[in-house]
Amino acid sequence: MALDPGSFRDPDSRVYLADDGVYRLLSERGRDDWLALRDAPVFAAATAGGTLVATEAVERSAVPGLDGEPAAAILRHERVPFVSYPYEWTFGMLRDAALLQLDLLARALEDGLILKDSSPYNVQWRGAAPVFIDVGSFERLRPGEPWVGYRQFCMLFLYPLMLTAYRGVPFQPWLRGSLEGIAPADAARLLARRDRLRRGVMTNVVLHAKLERRYAAVQGREVKRELRGAGFGAELVKANVRKMRKLVERLRWEPGDTAWTAYGEDDGYAAADRDAKAAFVRAAAARRPRRLAWDLGANDGDYARIAADAGCETVLAMDADHPTVELLHRALKRDGERRIVPLVVDVCDPSPGLGWRGRERAPLLDRGRPDLVLCLALVHHLAITRNVPLADVVAWLHALGGELVVEFPGREDPMVQRLLAAKNDDAHTDYELDAFERALGEAFEIRRREALPSGARVLFEATPR
Repeated sequence: MALDPGSFRDPDSRVYLADDGVYRLLSERGRDDWLALRDAPVFAAATAGGTLVATEAVERSAVPGLDGEPAAAILRHERVPFVSYPYEWTFGMLRDAALLQLDLLARALEDGLILKDSSPYNVQWRGAAPVFIDVGSFERLRPGEPWVGYRQFCMLFLYPLMLTAYRGVPFQPWLRGSLEGIAPADAARLLARRDRLRRGVMTNVVLHAKLERRYAAVQGREVKRELRGAGFGAELVKANVRKMRKLVERLRWEPGDTAWTAYGEDDGYAAADRDAKAAFVRAAAARRPRRLAWDLGANDGDYARIAADAGCETVLAMDADHPTVELLHRALKRDGERRIVPLVVDVCDPSPGLGWRGRERAPLLDRGRPDLVLCLALVHHLAITRNVPLADVVAWLHALGGELVVEFPGREDPMVQRLLAAKNDDAHTDYELDAFERALGEAFEIRRREALPSGARVLFEATPR
């Protein structure tokens, strides 16, 4: 039983993690809000529909390891397969998470409830389907209260989406750079003047920034008092949520062509190589059930699908190219896929620990070690393009802790020749199959080795020593 390092932000709802689930300890106020949610139609409907995490109240006697922690009530939640963060999501994933949050908020308002915050960190994924996990975010709607999560929604959802939709700028570095998101004044500077004519920009960005500067010295309680005095009520909140939903729904981004968006159609493999590679991966993935697999450099997700079909419960399909992962997310969503989670991750620069004491948002590896790692058509990019020594590539794969399926393209491979052509003649003289196989054998027990029919690439199935 371990306290979630990020749960300090809500004093009424502390979260503990255990093998059998996620536990939430509620204050008296939190308990009363939970009881109101439990009896509201939105709870039953959203839980049954899978958009709200499954939750039950439990007795303290059923929760060992709390060591006398005070709680007016204790809830147990179903665990999601893997915790990811919005700076690892695609545009479509952030947009889907925003729409889910707005839909839950709209339904909650009809039941006399509201969300106390509007954070994308309250959303996780079952495959391509978002699920809201922060039951403690629901509270009773108090007369005259505004939508207190509006500013946070703009900073963490609306402005990042606008930045990508209107300017073509990736939002991930901005959200990774600040857990609070993009401030209204910064969003106003980032968007061009002509963007002010676009729907929602003048109201939610420009005027928002001006009002924030004007009322910077005014306390939040005074603002709420003024709103109540002006007759601010639930109907205005509902109208604001409806307008925001229409705005988010209209935001669109079409990924441009990159070197990787069409890679699956022209990947340099002959049909025989492709079939042999698929069979190799399928056999390795089906060797035994796995809870979590990582597909590194997943591209269009073909091998992630093979791993999922072979029995891996959850597959993280990771790739550094945002447009490629966005297209994969759309395909998985269209197929109703619940086993594969697409993520925008550069393995040479993965998500670090962020937030308070660097622990509020955990590093990638700390959130769930893989039982199986697929490292296909990636080693040459790490070693040649990113200059990572071959031995270090193997050491990193070993540190992940899972069984491994890895592909080594030799120097005669067309892609390797293309990469080497951009380097000096004496660069990467150590990039050889013998050197790689020797390093691999020192860190792993090589279970199976197979050269593809073309002879240019070799596949290995290995278990860490």
